[in-house]
Amino acid sequence: MLNPEALTWQPGERRIRGTRGVHTVVDSSRPLLVHEQGVPYATYAFPDSDVRTDALEPAAAPPAGGPHAGATVFYDLRLDGEVVANAAWRYPAEGLAGHIAFEWLRFPGTVLDHWYEQEEGAGGQPPDSLHLIEAVRSSRHVRVEIEGRVVAESDRPVAVFETGLPVRYYLPPEDVDLACFVPSGTEVDCLYKGTASHLSYRGAGGAELPDAAWSYKDPLPAVRAVTGLLSFDVRCADLTVDGRRAGA
Repeated sequence: MLNPEALTWQPGERRIRGTRGVHTVVDSSRPLLVHEQGVPYATYAFPDSDVRTDALEPAAAPPAGGPHAGATVFYDLRLDGEVVANAAWRYPAEGLAGHIAFEWLRFPGTVLDHWYEQEEGAGGQPPDSLHLIEAVRSSRHVRVEIEGRVVAESDRPVAVFETGLPVRYYLPPEDVDLACFVPSGTEVDCLYKGTASHLSYRGAGGAELPDAAWSYKDPLPAVRAVTGLLSFDVRCADLTVDGRRAGA
């Protein structure tokens, strides 16, 4: 159960809008920026009066685990006969009563199509003044295996240190067996790093592991050092750093 004491929040002064198709689902100048312990990104909660609550209904299958599990109520979003499961929720804290939070970080288009800050498109997550990120060149030995196959090995990675996340290692393409990977077509925006283009791993039998790696062609200045380098999803790849297994 999500402990209300694990939540902190602060008022925002940005006008935030969220749309799906032709519908404006959220339009608020009074968002609250919520930090949830153990979740590496902040999210916005909006006053009920600024949300299309008529398009929300109690979730048919609330999540049992993962971020936000234990929120008092989850909602499915229903628009034009289409249902988006667990698109929004309420937090179990008295100070957040009367507010609804929406999922930002699923792949684009799976919850709301677009988020806007003022009149400009917003990034892949709400801006957070407490979030820090740094990219540092390293000489540590990084080895990557997928399904027992060595797909990358390098002594010149770039380590990315980011608030709330494990260290991510980005390797030069020259140190990666690129024959194992094919573009997946998935692109994900990150407010702090830029737009990541994903690749799927193709095993010896032709089976694919979707979005097993990613790269930033034109990253934001804070992580410019990772330009063109590849990082790997530790849910499907085994990483060792200087001979020791790297954590997820």
